[in-house]
Amino acid sequence: MAPPTVTDMATLPNPLPTLAADPSGRSLGLGLPLGRLIDETNDGPWHEPLLWHAEYAASSGAWTALGTPAARAGLLPVLIEAGGSQGGPDEWQLMPGEMSYPGDHDPEELLTEYWAYAIEEPDDLDEMIAPYDETWPGLAPSPESLPADPDTRAAETADVLLDEGSWFKEPRLALVPARRSADIPAAIGWTGPLNYENDVARLCAVLRSWEDRFGIRVIALTCDQLVLSVAAPPTTKDEAEAVAAEHFAFCPDNIIQGDHETLREYAEQAVLGQRIWSFWWD
Repeated sequence: MAPPTVTDMATLPNPLPTLAADPSGRSLGLGLPLGRLIDETNDGPWHEPLLWHAEYAASSGAWTALGTPAARAGLLPVLIEAGGSQGGPDEWQLMPGEMSYPGDHDPEELLTEYWAYAIEEPDDLDEMIAPYDETWPGLAPSPESLPADPDTRAAETADVLLDEGSWFKEPRLALVPARRSADIPAAIGWTGPLNYENDVARLCAVLRSWEDRFGIRVIALTCDQLVLSVAAPPTTKDEAEAVAAEHFAFCPDNIIQGDHETLREYAEQAVLGQRIWSFWWD
């Protein structure tokens, strides 16, 4: 069976309940290691599992070994932090009932709205957002082509994160029932950006746009951090600044509370040619 596509129905059958009776996943064409089904939310147990994750730490190659057969079963891979200061996903206060559907939102309208909100806070706004002003600059242009296959780049990036050993305390490979990688945060009711956006499906609409334009994949989630692989990162200064403006609207804390004091600096150091985009909300 082919992986779900963007033309499929908005609501897909959830294969995860099958794993309650078949933990190995053989009936789904999988050979799963020992793992856990997570259904715990901020309001108590959800009516069905939201994700599965392995009990033991992920290592290089795990994404490739499991990701392709899982996608055929309607499950998409993502790395999750199981040992952070706020615990694993069963302690993340997931809120799937608060999520809308990503396809119901227009990403440029959302970014316009987020931009207007983001520029309200900084005192040194002119310097921070140069070369732009308070007017939303519009979407960054799409590359003419993707230089790498997004799923291949995702697997390579997952290995990089795991090999470096500095991104996670206890990384686990997880599987999520979702139509496309961009929808993973909303599919589990992730609340990492709760102080900025309560309905993470709206942010996932932006992720869908980045998926279409830049070949992103959602690679990793912690309690409050989102990590993406990028198949087609910007290759020029102007392109990087245009993407950086979208990042600032999407997650102002990347600049306001991050290591980069201005949008130009952020574009040069965190966007230009970078195959990993990371976002953190206070």
